Amino acid sequence: MNEKTAGNLPDMSSKTIAFIGGGNMAAALISGLVADGYDPGRILVSDQDQDKLSMLAARFGIRSAASNDAASAAADVVVLAVKPQAMEQVSRALAPALQDNKPLVVSIAAGVTERHLQHWLGDDIPLVRTMPNTPAMLQAGATVLHAAANVSDDQKSLAESILRAVGLTLWVKDEGMMDAVTALSGSGPAYFFLVMEAMEAAGQSLGLPAETARLLTLQTALGAARMAIESSEGPGILKQRVTSPGGTTERALDILDEGGLRPLFQQALAGASERSVELSTLLGKE
Repeated sequence: MNEKTAGNLPDMSSKTIAFIGGGNMAAALISGLVADGYDPGRILVSDQDQDKLSMLAARFGIRSAASNDAASAAADVVVLAVKPQAMEQVSRALAPALQDNKPLVVSIAAGVTERHLQHWLGDDIPLVRTMPNTPAMLQAGATVLHAAANVSDDQKSLAESILRAVGLTLWVKDEGMMDAVTALSGSGPAYFFLVMEAMEAAGQSLGLPAETARLLTLQTALGAARMAIESSEGPGILKQRVTSPGGTTERALDILDEGGLRPLFQQALAGASERSVELSTLLGKE
């Protein structure tokens, strides 16, 4: 497990990184890299939307590329940051240029498997598949990475350094775990938003003004997350410590347990994982 460390990019200083696609996640990664001290002159971005390229150049000082091929030809690392539905078309078109250069390729597209990427790009292209989540746009993300067999240790470190710029990074050896990762951390922010939405509504139903209920919910969520991150104890122990016998918290927790909250979360994540498998199959149809 590796948390973001400012300025901790010693092996990347001479590397050129090309982003194919300049959307929100690419912008988040570029922002994190530049904040960590990476030379924006070594970052290339290719995108059909010229306004996006102009915005990224003005904001971060990066270079825009005339085409995907031009970006990849000059790169040590190519980050595929296009929508999953466009990945096959982009990958197949990019394959000849990648075969000439053979840079490390890092995919941040959800649901697009290593097998299909290698089929489109070429089996000999070193490939790292990643699954970031949306808080990466605030440099507070959680990203899981999986490397193909032909990726060297130095290339793994390089990929990790890029993704670490937007938060926590973890590796898995079995790519099959990426579906569970998608269900837990990939979709996970929405689960917490749902809980916050429900808590706000419940607070209002008890008579609190809407803004008061909102601010109390958000600050409570932030405080609970910080307590969990900064504690060496697991959430079960922390829960016990804030629950007095016979008190208000115990009453609320008993009601949540009786309502089946735990098995409901189990069913929800299992469903999300199953859907991840289904979408991967659809995206990878040849």
